[in-house]
Amino acid sequence: MVIKIIIALLIFSFLVIFHELGHFFVAKKCNIKVNEFWLGMGPTILSFTKGETKYCLKPLPFGGACVMEGEDEASEDERAFNNKPLWQRFLVVLAGPFANFLLAIILCTIVIAVMGIDKPIVNSVNEELGNADSGLQPGDEVVDMDGYRIHFAHEVSAYVFFHSDEDIETTYVRDGEKYTTTLTPSYSEEAGRYMVGVRWNPEYVKGNFFEDIYYGMCQMKYYIYTTFKSLSALVTGQVSFKEMSGPVGIVKVIGDTYEKSLSSGALYVVMNLFNLSALLSANLCVMNLLPIPALDGGRILLFIVEGIRGKKLNENIEGKIHLVGFVLLMGLMVVVMFNDIVKIFF
Repeated sequence: MVIKIIIALLIFSFLVIFHELGHFFVAKKCNIKVNEFWLGMGPTILSFTKGETKYCLKPLPFGGACVMEGEDEASEDERAFNNKPLWQRFLVVLAGPFANFLLAIILCTIVIAVMGIDKPIVNSVNEELGNADSGLQPGDEVVDMDGYRIHFAHEVSAYVFFHSDEDIETTYVRDGEKYTTTLTPSYSEEAGRYMVGVRWNPEYVKGNFFEDIYYGMCQMKYYIYTTFKSLSALVTGQVSFKEMSGPVGIVKVIGDTYEKSLSSGALYVVMNLFNLSALLSANLCVMNLLPIPALDGGRILLFIVEGIRGKKLNENIEGKIHLVGFVLLMGLMVVVMFNDIVKIFF
């Protein structure tokens, strides 16, 4: 149990540091004064100062910050964040999510280079789940579902989950020719989810260097797609609020992934944790770009407003907007963490 928690904390810390380093490096390039750089939340338990920046470690590894001079308040310092041109402030804020985007692509590419690509090549069709008359045969490769480009077998399961109440127009390739059919999802009691009854070729295909990069980017696209669709499903009620997971739930998922991978050897443990880290990094990128005060997306929205108006918002007013957003986000985090604890222990 201790090992699982340590691994989860290391992954959280790595993702947060990478995000904040994005802000930090671009701020330095723009000659913005960085007062503090810290990892975690809560009271400071360890700190040191190097140059003009104080580096801090805090006990709760669920956040971090790159605290810049004049970021949320007025400052006379010419190197203050709010005294810099709009385009520099925009790049500094965007750099955090972009760092997570870049990290996710790197991790996805490493996993694919090592493990290979699970191409959506049909192995057989389970007639009990319907679609026996779909025309799909062993060796066919599914390439499109309702206009969504398919690159991996696991993408099909995700697409079916979000479109379980629809007939899905599916394009597949056989002997270099494209064909179209319609697949209807059916609920599998055994699997506990909707399926289209297709079993995939279990063999992973190894690619060359450029294919690994391409499919790494495709995997990142898939993670962004599932993140947006999950948010949409939450809003529409397709997924209930109780199914949301916060830090505690993610720690459990990381621990379960580690435990289930142990029997397959150290390589599978590392690759599965890399894969999960890529998903979390992509999720962090998307969530931070939501136009919510206190998040990077909220700041970017205010920059767009500033660009349209042709003048800045009052720094103190902007700071209060982000403070309210931060308080609301902390409240949401507490509720989600409570929900995680209830799911685990009750």
